[in-house]
Amino acid sequence: MESAAPAVIELRDAYIMQDVNTVLQNVSFAVGKGEFVYLVGRTGSGKSSLLKTLYADLPLPEGMGTVVGYPLRKLSTDKVPYLRRKLGIVFQDFQLLYDRTVAQNLLFVLQATGWGDKAKMKNRVQDVLMRVGLSGVAGKMPHQLSGGEQQRVVIARALLNEPLLLLADEPTGNLDPDVTDGIMRLFMEINNAGTAVLMATHNYELIRRYPKRVLKCEKGQLLDSATTNISYTEV
Repeated sequence: MESAAPAVIELRDAYIMQDVNTVLQNVSFAVGKGEFVYLVGRTGSGKSSLLKTLYADLPLPEGMGTVVGYPLRKLSTDKVPYLRRKLGIVFQDFQLLYDRTVAQNLLFVLQATGWGDKAKMKNRVQDVLMRVGLSGVAGKMPHQLSGGEQQRVVIARALLNEPLLLLADEPTGNLDPDVTDGIMRLFMEINNAGTAVLMATHNYELIRRYPKRVLKCEKGQLLDSATTNISYTEV
């Protein structure tokens, strides 16, 4: 269950809550630096709640949890932004600002996370757009891009602060198969460069095509393919 590499996520006997309901209990797992792990399970099984707990959008009421060195139980509100600067978060629904250009979307994040040097910010925006294969779209508005291009912008946004860990919640859920494959290859490139990835997905074909360790939310428990045989038949 423990990875040999230093853990970027470690939970022990954790309880994951959504409002007043316990969705997962006695959760114990670690994700090592540079590891790629899938998170699967039926709708409502606790995947999104677990991810939200990891980036401190939901509290951890019981158990132990650390993410990129930050203890979740003791994390004060003013420390949450510092945790998130070490994370990249990729959403299914993009959450881009549609009244701003791609470059302005990315600059907004840099400003919000403490960057001040305009030349360095501009260079960083160009760097991440080039990394995701979108060097020519900085001046475009999000609505001028395809769904796959918008998701690449979201991934570029997640990479701005060179995160130790990418958390991705159904990042290919709204994309067609060809675009999905390109996004997955991009995630694999990012992972191969040393960033750990925890990706929630309903797409078990991706797991067959790009096999990695799997965590599965099932009946209030978290199963780990490192220690348990996991069925991938239901999505």
